[in-house]
Amino acid sequence: MRMEVRCVSLLRVVALMSIVALGAGLSQAVTSKITRQSSNKDLGEGKTEGVVISSRGTIQLGRGDKVLADGFDDVWSVNSIVVSGGTIYLGTSPNGSIYRHRLGTLTKIYPVEGDENSGANPPSPSGEEDADEEEEDEGEVVEADERISNEHIFAMAIDVTGRLVVGISGNKCRLCRYETGKMETLFEPNDAKYIFAIAVDTVGNLYLGTGPEGKIYVLDPSGKVAQLVYDSPDKNILSLVAGQDGFVYAGSDTRGLVYKINPRNKSATVLYDSEEPEISALLFAQGSPSEAGYLYAAATSAKVVQTERQFAAEQAASAGRPEPRTESDRDSTGEGGLRLKIANTKQPTESKTPSRPTPVARGAKPGQASHIFKISKQGYVTDVFTEGAVFLALSEQNGSVLVASGNEGKLFAIDPAAENQTVIYEDRHAAQITAVTASGEELYIGTANAAKLVLLTPTYASRGSYVSDLIDAGQPAKWGKLQIDADIPRGCKVLVASRSGNVKDVNDPTFSDWTEMAEIIEPIQLRCPLGRFCQYKLVLESDDGKKTPVIREVAVASTVPNLAPMVASVEATRLSASGKEGVFKISYKAEDENEDKLVYKIDFRRVGRDNWIELKDETESDNYEWDGKTVEDGRYEVRVTADDQRGNTPSTRLTGTRISDPIVVDNTGPVIRKYAIEKNGKAATLKLQVTDELSVVGKLEYTIDSNAEWKSTLPDDFIFDTTEESFTILTEDLEPGEHVIALKISDDVGNTTYRTYEVSVLGQ
Repeated sequence: MRMEVRCVSLLRVVALMSIVALGAGLSQAVTSKITRQSSNKDLGEGKTEGVVISSRGTIQLGRGDKVLADGFDDVWSVNSIVVSGGTIYLGTSPNGSIYRHRLGTLTKIYPVEGDENSGANPPSPSGEEDADEEEEDEGEVVEADERISNEHIFAMAIDVTGRLVVGISGNKCRLCRYETGKMETLFEPNDAKYIFAIAVDTVGNLYLGTGPEGKIYVLDPSGKVAQLVYDSPDKNILSLVAGQDGFVYAGSDTRGLVYKINPRNKSATVLYDSEEPEISALLFAQGSPSEAGYLYAAATSAKVVQTERQFAAEQAASAGRPEPRTESDRDSTGEGGLRLKIANTKQPTESKTPSRPTPVARGAKPGQASHIFKISKQGYVTDVFTEGAVFLALSEQNGSVLVASGNEGKLFAIDPAAENQTVIYEDRHAAQITAVTASGEELYIGTANAAKLVLLTPTYASRGSYVSDLIDAGQPAKWGKLQIDADIPRGCKVLVASRSGNVKDVNDPTFSDWTEMAEIIEPIQLRCPLGRFCQYKLVLESDDGKKTPVIREVAVASTVPNLAPMVASVEATRLSASGKEGVFKISYKAEDENEDKLVYKIDFRRVGRDNWIELKDETESDNYEWDGKTVEDGRYEVRVTADDQRGNTPSTRLTGTRISDPIVVDNTGPVIRKYAIEKNGKAATLKLQVTDELSVVGKLEYTIDSNAEWKSTLPDDFIFDTTEESFTILTEDLEPGEHVIALKISDDVGNTTYRTYEVSVLGQ
């Protein structure tokens, strides 16, 4: 039956939202959730093997790869690769060895035994002198390795006659040509220790970028006549490329400049200041008609290796996407394939006009990352790719710009016209991809730490896998169906397995075993056990390597049983506004893991009593004003009950409660328990003992004979801090006759008591 389905030209499998119904016994109390992953940021946290994730969040098989050579003798890095016919030449460090790979055989062609020109002991690429016999590292003395000659082959090229031209860096820096099994020295540049770049123009002239003096030399096609073309103020010239316009373009070290050099009059202008320290590679696009003539520059810094891995995931793609250039660029499964769609998903609308990246302002600081800049013939600059990695080399194949990087050994393919970037290869055993060269449909990669030569074939890998990051349901959940939005050509398959656990650690031994692989031809039920975290594994297969499944979105359903709401806090605040004396504002906050709509019931009781008295029921508000004057003075508690009844049935509804701290209801002012009046001539002394049953005595003011100005006084101990305070009021000299002393006494919640005392003063 399955094979009959796959023979249809295109089949759209439409699933219904009922995929989240996981059993007949479940009711409305079960909350369903669908986790969707469709962006580079979503999927970038997963692990890939043999598959690639594009910047637009698609998963597909990567290109097939084959290690052609590894296990080199004292080679740490393959710095340069050139291809001539069926022969591949490799330039390496630190011994400056050159290897030839032909017909499956790897041969060292330089240095050879007895070569008097080899074996020098030059300084390291940083320009600092190496110790002859020992080096100091973090306070320890380390014996120098006598096997290491510390020569470097940073640059190679094929001249117009098809011969290999090599830049040998070291104390004895020289440009050599390899012919008939021998290395012939053509030129030894003055004041140079390094040849970092070699470019060949249309007539065969050889251009050299050197260091540490930052000079550019040119040799005629025969290699016999050498001239200094430009002496830059930079430390090193790291990259060179000859343009069809007769100019030579150079990338510098330290200031990160792109130079445009006229070799005819030996003049130079700065085409672009990248604000990064190094222009590590330059490339003129040739393959795509729309991109032909653009100069691509890799601006980088060794410091960016400290950038976090998620930097790239945080770079959001431009809204929409450019219109595909040809029909072959459009999504298609090919004859006899499947097109799977996720149910009830709003499909994005394709933009019919390209949304171009924003041009980079001259002098703008790009921040802690490496950049690929596209520079037009007119000198306009656009940042087409940004990544938290070191960019080491550029190449081009089938209209894509290829970017070799470290320190995670990734090779990126950039399609500037489609605004799409993809990791097309990741070496899990090497720290850096240091060289990349396209030859027809084949792609050769050189790595460092460890050094290897890898071939990427034009066909897709036969099998690859993607393992997702953990999907968190928040609570132990039952996992439902997995759906994919994908094109699966005939001869291709996508399979899935899953597992679950309750620990946020994929290596925890309590995680369940992976379920058996099952082919996805429609929404498929995940068979992993109940658990808070779920992880899925997708396996993509192709029977001939000419086609690949393309997955655009993955959706995973989960259900969490109804959980009781939680009342997080209950607070009561006495309002002091005029007209609201004695009124309390009761505020509360509640949470519901199922995101059910909550209603609240509010009750109160006097502390020490058992029965609750209802204040308000079925309110949706998160606060309530309670008039405390409706009850006698005392200490009270308020209980708030959150109820999820509106999202559940009577049998599954749940509640959560919280009781407030005791609330003091005090509507009575302080009282005077004792008083005494003493007269001394024209003066009088009033002594008071003031108490309040529930609140701290907060203020006492007095006035004599209804004077409009009230005078404040402090307790005898000079501080208001208890419910009982003593006061002594000494009047000034009073005129003979009758006088009235008026008191205004308040507690700290604002209840006020008024009292008067009469005092008679006799005449002299």
